[in-house]
Amino acid sequence: MKNPILIQGGMGVGVSNWRLAKAVSEEGQLGVVSGTLLDTVFARRLQDGDPGGHMQRACEQFPQRDLADRVWKRYYIAGGKQATASYANVPMIGVQPSDTSLELIVLANFAEVFLAKEGHQGLIGINYLEKIQLPTLPSLYGAMLAGVDYVLMGAGIPKAIPGVLDLLSEHKEVSLKLNMQSDAATEPTAYLRFNPSSIMPQAQALKRPQFIAIVSSHTLAANIAKKASGKVNGFVIENSSAGGHNAPPRGTMQLSQDGEPIYSARDNADLEEIKKLGLPFWLAGMYGSPAKLEEALALGATGVQVGTPFAFCNESGITEEIKANTLQKVLEQSVTIFTDPCASASGYPFKIINLEDSLSEETVYKARERVCDLGYLRSAYNRKDGSIAFRCPGEPEADYERKGGSIEDTVNRKCLCNALLSNIGLGQVRSGGYVEPPLLTAGDHMPALREFIKDGQTSYSARAVIEHLLGNDLQNV
Repeated sequence: MKNPILIQGGMGVGVSNWRLAKAVSEEGQLGVVSGTLLDTVFARRLQDGDPGGHMQRACEQFPQRDLADRVWKRYYIAGGKQATASYANVPMIGVQPSDTSLELIVLANFAEVFLAKEGHQGLIGINYLEKIQLPTLPSLYGAMLAGVDYVLMGAGIPKAIPGVLDLLSEHKEVSLKLNMQSDAATEPTAYLRFNPSSIMPQAQALKRPQFIAIVSSHTLAANIAKKASGKVNGFVIENSSAGGHNAPPRGTMQLSQDGEPIYSARDNADLEEIKKLGLPFWLAGMYGSPAKLEEALALGATGVQVGTPFAFCNESGITEEIKANTLQKVLEQSVTIFTDPCASASGYPFKIINLEDSLSEETVYKARERVCDLGYLRSAYNRKDGSIAFRCPGEPEADYERKGGSIEDTVNRKCLCNALLSNIGLGQVRSGGYVEPPLLTAGDHMPALREFIKDGQTSYSARAVIEHLLGNDLQNV
């Protein structure tokens, strides 16, 4: 399988949706769907009446039709729910997820990859966050059932994933060590487990996708390459100018006068060390221009990963209203990006666009009642009796403190789970008509989007991004 020169970033919740990934793949590059919160995204699409009938089409191709029928009956609302009605949340997944949870997760990941691959022979990848562990194993299996070509993972140290892919391709049971918030070395190790036979009783050999780890340093890349549980097929080397979650600066966190993490030269990966690993690598973080692509190739990279320009193209999942408002800010040169060290419950810095009526505004943030009803970014910890429980610094402060968390950890935390769903038009409606506000992220490349919206244009396509980057000479490299 020939490696692509361009990887489209697997951004956010539903931003890199199947439409965007398909559009990129049809142009000969690697289209990537976001695997984050896919079970909730899928369930809410059904509750909106499955506009266009795309989820139904995917369900009809799922190899275990009775499973797809059960999920469909559980969530589908003909004609869609009332605009003022709340979405029914999916069950929060735990260490031992219910059959209901497993079926939804597997089907949702299958559907997103199936739709992205439908009708062409191009390559499709799926992106996951290592931090969000609980749905990882069934998610991977669902994507593999649809024939996903690449799995990309960052926001952590995903050394266990290559071996998981090996075993799932052979229809074997898999496990994943659960990360725990604990200082006690004597506490027992907990594992997440998934048996493909619980979904597909008959053994089915699957294609083992290529695995690409997303890292920010050469030391982490070397660690993963040497100690991973199976074959690593390459790396995306992402710097701190990229959107979404950024790796924290090395050493003690220091903040600028504006409150942003301070990065230095020692936070940059040593590409000479990366090249010694002998694996393909792509550079990410403000590489969305022909000059930066040329630079990356000259440095020995296979190509580049590009996110922000694709995030605001026609095919992305961000609502048209948010796209229009944000691109107008770009045209007015008033768009700003703030790297927030506190916003994400993951503990990783998170880039935020200034946008009216979003959680980037202090008044909007303070007006929101804290609630944690999705729970993807919760962390596991041991209760005094040894049982495993979960907490999130974005939940109500009193609840977090009651669970043994430090109240300091809750300061300025934002609920990314709910906010990112609002970015794509799937925000929760609460009692009294309150709608969860969005929170938009992008990389430092954002001001350069003027390249795509000049000459009176107000929007642009994924193809325009690819043509801008690769041109006629590089289109089929």
